[in-house]
Amino acid sequence: MSLITSSIGQGLLWAILGVALFLTFRILDFPDMTVEGTFPLGAAVTVTAITNGASPMLATLYGFLAGAAGGLITGLLYTKGKIPILLAGILVMTGSLSVNLRIMGGSNVSLIGKTTFFSANFFQTLPKYFDSIIIGGITIISITILVILFLATNLGQAFIVTGDNKKMARSQGINTDNMTILGLTLSNGLVGLCGALISQSNGYADANMGIGIIVVALASIIIGEVVFGELTLNQRLVAVALGSIIYRFVLLLVLQLGFSTNDLNLISAIILALSMMLPNLRNALHLNDILRKGLSTNDK
Repeated sequence: MSLITSSIGQGLLWAILGVALFLTFRILDFPDMTVEGTFPLGAAVTVTAITNGASPMLATLYGFLAGAAGGLITGLLYTKGKIPILLAGILVMTGSLSVNLRIMGGSNVSLIGKTTFFSANFFQTLPKYFDSIIIGGITIISITILVILFLATNLGQAFIVTGDNKKMARSQGINTDNMTILGLTLSNGLVGLCGALISQSNGYADANMGIGIIVVALASIIIGEVVFGELTLNQRLVAVALGSIIYRFVLLLVLQLGFSTNDLNLISAIILALSMMLPNLRNALHLNDILRKGLSTNDK
């Protein structure tokens, strides 16, 4: 039971990362590599702030702002510096490693004996891992609602149009550079927030904890889309969170089969690849047509 509870809690916490990448990867159509730098950056800033006496709330806010700053730099390098998309993200990702080491004063920092969101007295009375479910659930629900409300505004609609067709957006008087900077700043702010919460949940921050996390985020997005099919934009945001939980259960199943935690990055890559190939595989094998015929036959 504790393994199931842990998977749900971790899925909800990591869903923040999925929603963050959804903004750039799906809506803005921007392959942002910055996340592998801003995730540990948010964690490093938060853990360092807590160890220096800051409250968990304030430290987490610092983590969000640190991530947002990384996204802002990527946006400026791309729009103003005219550096190619992928290279701009890689430059910030690479530079973040040195920044993280400077902030923490080493490769990792522990939170043992420090007050975090997850060490509150209230959570000590609950079953194990329920702290992650409550904090993750409240956070991802709040973020999803705020993103939905944002996308419904005129600014949000301009943001969506920029991702759909930049030329059309410019013809309507939308400053696409500003929309790109906004999207990257907001997205990486959420990535930093995710890093801040994950580090508090784990009890430490490590300079290398961002390696491979873009695959984790993409897995949440792709699994949600594959499992739940055609959805509206708002429904797809919810599907990302559910996809994150499903992904955690898949990892749990794989680990129960005897694989090592050292294999997680490889397993994550395989899961993502299979999820991305599944729609094409269905079409190649005409599985959708077979399913429709079966349903029509049952109706008769």
